[in-house]
Amino acid sequence: MFLLAFAALIVERVTGYPDWLYARIGHPVTWIGWLITRLDRAWNREGDDFRTRKRMGVMALIVLLAAAVCVALVIEAGLLAVPLGFVLLVLAAASLPAQKSLESHVEAVARALEIGGLEAGRKAVSMIVGRDPEKLDEAAVCRAAIESLAENFSDGVVAPAFWMGIGGLAGGAAYKAANTADSMIGHRSPRHEAFGWAAARFDDLINLPASRLSGALFITAAFFIEGASPKNAVRAVLRDAGHHRSPNAGWPEAAMAGALGIALAGPRSYGGQMIEARFMGEGGRRELGPQDIRRALKLARLADYFLIGLFGLLALIIWQV
Repeated sequence: MFLLAFAALIVERVTGYPDWLYARIGHPVTWIGWLITRLDRAWNREGDDFRTRKRMGVMALIVLLAAAVCVALVIEAGLLAVPLGFVLLVLAAASLPAQKSLESHVEAVARALEIGGLEAGRKAVSMIVGRDPEKLDEAAVCRAAIESLAENFSDGVVAPAFWMGIGGLAGGAAYKAANTADSMIGHRSPRHEAFGWAAARFDDLINLPASRLSGALFITAAFFIEGASPKNAVRAVLRDAGHHRSPNAGWPEAAMAGALGIALAGPRSYGGQMIEARFMGEGGRRELGPQDIRRALKLARLADYFLIGLFGLLALIIWQV
C-alpha cells in the first residue's frame, strides 16, 4: 500500500492532474461533489427537526464513504487484473494528492502581487481561501496564502497519501470523499449545522495523523532552509497549535509560522463577519510580502520531498519483511 502511495506522489509531483483530462472526465473531487450535492438536496430537508437532519447527515456520510470505497475497490481489482495493471493503478491513485496544483495556486498569489499589485493579489488569493478579499492588505493576502499552503499540505497531500498507504486506493478515495464532504457541508451554517455535523467530526478524526505528520515534516525541512528555525517551529507548535479553531490545522500552520518567523492566523473576516483568533508564531505582526510566500513554498516543497522519501522507505521496509 505504501508503495502505491509512494509512486502516486512521484507521478503527481511531476505531472499534476492534466487539464485535458479534467476537461474530458472531470476529477474525483467533482464526482464526489456531485454525489454530496444530491444527498444534500434529497436528505437535508428544512422541514425536519435538528435531530432528524443530524441523523440523515450520518447516513449520507455512510453512503458517500461506501460508494467511494466500492468504486475504488472495483477499479483496483480491475486494473490489477490486466497487464501493467499496477502502473495504471498508480496513475489512478495520482489523482488523489494535490502537490502540484497546491503549489501553483499559492505561487499565483505571489506572482499576482509582484505583477499586478494588491488588487491582483486579492483576486488570486480568493481562489484558495474563503475570507473576504476586499478587507485584506498585502500582508494579510500573504498570510492567507501561506496559511492555505500549510493547511492544504496536510489535507490535500499528506492525508490522502497516508490513508492510501493504509488502505490502498480505497483508503485514499474514502479520505477524499470525507474531506470533500467536510468542505461542502461541514460548516456551521443554518442549513448544514445539523446535516454536516457527521462530515465535520469525521474529517477532524481522520486528519489527526496527517496534521501531526505535516507539522513534523515542516520542522524537519526547517533544518535545511537558510534562515528557518526548527527550534522556533517546535516552540510554536507546542504553544499555539492547540489554540487554533481546528483541532488539526493548527499543527502545520504553527510549524510553518515558527519555522519562518512570521505570524499566521489571527482575526479574519468571512462573509462580513469578523472571526477572532490568536496569532500563531513569533513573527509579531510584521509586514509580509511575496518573498515570504516563496519562502513558505520552498519549505513546503522540501517537506514534500521528505514525505515522498518517508513513504519510499516504508514501502521498502514492508517489501523486505
